[in-house]
Amino acid sequence: MGLIKKLFQSKKRKEKAQKYHIGMQKTRESVFNQLNDILANNETISDDLYDDIEELFIMADMGVDTVIKLVNHLRQTVELKAIKAPEDLKEIIVEEMFKRYVQEDIVDTNLQLSDDLSVLLFVGVNGVGKTTTIAKVAHLLMQEGKKVMMVAGDTFRAGAIEQLRTWSERVNCDFFEKAAGSDPSSVMFDAIQMAKEKNIDVLLCDTAGRLQNKQNLMQELEKIHRVIGREIPGAPHETLLVLDATTGQNGLSQAKTFNDVTHLTGVVLTKLDGTAKGGIALAIKETTGIPIKLIGLGETLDDLEYFDIEEYIYGLFSDVI
Repeated sequence: MGLIKKLFQSKKRKEKAQKYHIGMQKTRESVFNQLNDILANNETISDDLYDDIEELFIMADMGVDTVIKLVNHLRQTVELKAIKAPEDLKEIIVEEMFKRYVQEDIVDTNLQLSDDLSVLLFVGVNGVGKTTTIAKVAHLLMQEGKKVMMVAGDTFRAGAIEQLRTWSERVNCDFFEKAAGSDPSSVMFDAIQMAKEKNIDVLLCDTAGRLQNKQNLMQELEKIHRVIGREIPGAPHETLLVLDATTGQNGLSQAKTFNDVTHLTGVVLTKLDGTAKGGIALAIKETTGIPIKLIGLGETLDDLEYFDIEEYIYGLFSDVI
């Protein structure tokens, strides 16, 4: 099978690949395994076959634009190489998905941390798992030897501060808060001063998931960015959008909206194990150019992984190739 087959064979020996394989089981079984049936049930490569593939990938939340480009590439490759057997389309599809995500660039999914105090800002609508994600990122960084502090910057939503405080206690992480209703920018300012005093390596800052309108959200995030950047040149080092993978194309809309409001450096895709439509990572990267930095493949603290496009493609297609 060539490059992709070799990739899959090597990935099967890795523990991380198995986490993707297990975590993306619903997506693979409900959508991508149907690719085998579609190709097996067609004796020739026809317009009907292309239509079936297109419909399948749209169902997988890969995004209409991404799917159309992929299917057009399939048509061109089939014509150029005079491919006759539908079965031969498998590897072309897998390799094209990989290329569409990478787009000939070096995709850096590592969190950008400075040698001194680093600030990671988390944004996203309420209900996507932002608080839990912050706790999982704290756990991940602490395992890497970092001294981490969570900052309760969502001072508007009832219970947000308490929820984050509870998680900080669970992961045994430093925590900073001010009274509910406090100006979020002042929370960030005071948290930075305390972090410097305590020699914290990384600040993980929560923000409000919903204000009255987009303009208010923009103004609030701009103010937070300005205050953080004034106290720590170059910060925030990451502005991460937390997205619930089960929301599908609505997640893509959120990515576009938040990227308009603030410069996103990456996406944390949660609940990927709970959706049958795991193609959203490809749609986000294709449509917005924003890389996926981390993905949630389960409910435990250890189920947050740095995103790896090779492992992701393996998770989608390991039963197909």
